[in-house]
Amino acid sequence: MGTSIPWKTEALFEAVRRDIYEVVDEILFTSPDAINCKDGEGYNIIQLSVLNRAEKVYNLIYHIIERTKSHMIDSSSNNLGHLVGRLAPSFVLGRTTGAALQLQRELLWFKEVEKLVLPLQLTEKNIYNETPAMVFTTEHQDLLKEGEMWMKTTAESCSITAALIVTIVFAAAITVPGGSNQESGIPLFKKEITFTIFAVANAFSLFTATTALLLFLSILTTRFSEKDFLVSLPRRLIFGLFTLFLSTIAMIAAFCAILFLIFCDQRPWMLAPICAFACLPISVIVTVKLLLLVDLIQSTYSPIFGKQSYLESCKVNRKNTIFMK
Repeated sequence: MGTSIPWKTEALFEAVRRDIYEVVDEILFTSPDAINCKDGEGYNIIQLSVLNRAEKVYNLIYHIIERTKSHMIDSSSNNLGHLVGRLAPSFVLGRTTGAALQLQRELLWFKEVEKLVLPLQLTEKNIYNETPAMVFTTEHQDLLKEGEMWMKTTAESCSITAALIVTIVFAAAITVPGGSNQESGIPLFKKEITFTIFAVANAFSLFTATTALLLFLSILTTRFSEKDFLVSLPRRLIFGLFTLFLSTIAMIAAFCAILFLIFCDQRPWMLAPICAFACLPISVIVTVKLLLLVDLIQSTYSPIFGKQSYLESCKVNRKNTIFMK
């Protein structure tokens, strides 16, 4: 069972489960032998950090895991690959919004531990005759279905918005504001700066909305395999949402330019209420979708493993003298 430190072990295990790396750092610094302690199910803190997706604790003790990765096998012949293949506890999944992002985080953990364990351990089978990959697929079947539904629902709602914008700006492009010269066909407001702003903003809105629509449609027609949720699908959704934001802003800018051109020539005071009302739809779409876009970017492009700034002040890393027995 390893060295027993009764008055510290429970606090240590609970800190690992909750990913409170400061407590783990303090206990391991004062009592290095605590690394050998095991809980009632026979798991040490390294295995618990993987099971509970405690990335801060994992980063803290990474140098220990590298030296002991081949020796951590539980009573069911599960190595670290099998353990990370299990579905994370519900309270851990709840930290991430959306089933697709939850599955992405699970895949990130599996890929991280996959790089850490020995190559032979990736094909080792436990007592249930399952490899780590088989465990992951079995445990995450329901989450995969939920992620597919979440991704489709999000893409469908956004594609409707993009299609509406394409329809509006295309109609505005072929219906020249102010009319055209009947003889030459040249727009009457051609020389006006605001007309140029309208033309550029309207074209930009059309192109970006079309791009967003195509990205959302590509999401709806994908096969939704496990690996697609790691980078491919989130990246498409990120660029789709970003271009949708740009097209919405450009559409509002084009509409404001025409209102100013037609109505504000003799009434400059109308510019203020036009700008105020223009901010309303922009603020709505930003409020509704911006948080989702931020979560997607952070989950896809912000690394959770490796050297982190918070580890520089940790006592265990500075001492770096902890060894497994």
